[in-house]
Amino acid sequence: MPITSAEVEKIALLANLELTEKEKAAMTVQLAEIVDYIDQLNELDTSAVRPWSQRSAGDMGSSAATREDQPVPGLGQAQALEQAPDPDEGHFTVPRVIGG
Repeated sequence: MPITSAEVEKIALLANLELTEKEKAAMTVQLAEIVDYIDQLNELDTSAVRPWSQRSAGDMGSSAATREDQPVPGLGQAQALEQAPDPDEGHFTVPRVIGG
């Protein structure tokens, strides 16, 4: 399926991207290659592959995702702040990132 420059412009607009003419040309080629590759994958015979969208707990066996929760003691304030570069009155001190 050929990808046109107009389609790339529409995709860029939807993604709120500003592309130069050179970038549009490059994206047109790259997206066409991606679509061609997907077309090749669609030609594969997957009739023997069982449909699968997500694993159930039974499929995962003894995975960490299905283990029972086991409470463990926390670090505590002193140990948590032990490696902090600049603790202040029992808290982490970090640079301001919002506001001025």
